[in-house]
Amino acid sequence: MNRPPFEYADLFAGIGGFHAMLDHAGGQCVYVSEIDREARETYSRNWIDPLPERARPVVNTDITLDTPDDLPVGVPKHQVLAAGFPCQPFSKSGYQRGMDEARGTLFWNIARILEERTPSVVLLENVRNIAGPRHRHEWETIIRTLREIGYRVSDTPTVFSPHFLPPHLGGTPQVRDRVFILGTYIGPERVAAELAAGEETAPTVRRAPVEDWQATDWQSEWVLDEDAAIDDLGRYRLSAEETAWVNVWDDLVQRMWSSTGRRLPGFPLWSDAWVPEHTLDPLEMDALPAWKRQILIKNAAFYDSNKRVIDAWRKDHPEFKDFPTSRRKLEWQAQDTPSLWDTIMHFRPSGIRAKAATYLPALVAITQTSIYGPRRRRLTPHEAARLQGLPRSFTFGPQRDSASYKQVGNGVAVGAAWHVFRTHVERDAADLPKALVKAVLGADLNPAGDALSTKAFEYLDEGEERPQAS
Repeated sequence: MNRPPFEYADLFAGIGGFHAMLDHAGGQCVYVSEIDREARETYSRNWIDPLPERARPVVNTDITLDTPDDLPVGVPKHQVLAAGFPCQPFSKSGYQRGMDEARGTLFWNIARILEERTPSVVLLENVRNIAGPRHRHEWETIIRTLREIGYRVSDTPTVFSPHFLPPHLGGTPQVRDRVFILGTYIGPERVAAELAAGEETAPTVRRAPVEDWQATDWQSEWVLDEDAAIDDLGRYRLSAEETAWVNVWDDLVQRMWSSTGRRLPGFPLWSDAWVPEHTLDPLEMDALPAWKRQILIKNAAFYDSNKRVIDAWRKDHPEFKDFPTSRRKLEWQAQDTPSLWDTIMHFRPSGIRAKAATYLPALVAITQTSIYGPRRRRLTPHEAARLQGLPRSFTFGPQRDSASYKQVGNGVAVGAAWHVFRTHVERDAADLPKALVKAVLGADLNPAGDALSTKAFEYLDEGEERPQAS
């Protein structure tokens, strides 16, 4: 058996987004930790079960079991540590610092492994808010702790989303801003010396399109499977009630276009607030929060400007008044899209939200599955996995759809993670093992493989013409 160019540990592993990209570079996973049983089963089904017995990693169910206070860590040696770790609050005591302050949080368990195993590269991923003003203390503690252990890291967070990448670099049509923390082990003394010399480490990548890719060129259809290939397709189609909601609102979209030459405005439309503006009670309005007052005023002005169209529409759809309250609200973010049925929709507690069918909103761990209007159905779990850059061969097996959607919503976007990791390795190549550098920089630029349909890549064969929707 040939020795792999590098070995890696996959912590808080989910369903294997980091595994997909590190395997893509030829790495071998030696350790996996994931506490959620169903996610662990999905991980094993796709990444471990197909391997010969001798190549399978150690699988752990709880990282705290392998990172005791007073014993060696139970994680094998490795060169890359990847973790999409949960963010927990740190103590704000002024008497504690670094590793001591991180104690009692799951970040401390990562730090324990880094301190004892000192892998060459650490790659951490978290939600964007971890670097926001409400979590400044946590952010500073994480960076300080990594530096005390001996990792060169940037004060400034690396924030990136897969929709900034063109298809041939592993991009997918999902706006999913995540914070990536990347560090290279150079030892505590050298870290201190570089900091003392004022050597600032810049973020690994900028939050910006790569190779001038235009995010609006995405077509969400590129992650869809053919309807004929989907088992039990009816499970994902909109119900008669949901179809009625969309049809009634779409009729208003069409009437507005015919009457004014414009689609609906971009502020939240609350049909229950469509009253003449002069009927709004100033005293009642002053008592409201400013955001709600502005929405009510805008809706009243919208009604005054379009009274004839709205009244006729209401008269023709008496069933509208019996729609659930949240379905009598619409957030139109689809600009000049001709029809509500041509958009990506979400049925949210705050209303129906519609946007152009370019890139999709971030997948989330709760069930607000995107609806692809042209096919009048929701994305399947398999399509959601492709949206994260996982291959078409990826399977959830027989598990519940709700568990699959949750797992994908908690997952890592393979293309975005690969882009920041590869860029980091290229930048810090002089301080990293040669075999690791050669493997990463020698791998195909696209780690997402066949996650997208072939239509997404047609621009490469057409003199860099931008792709068109099919």
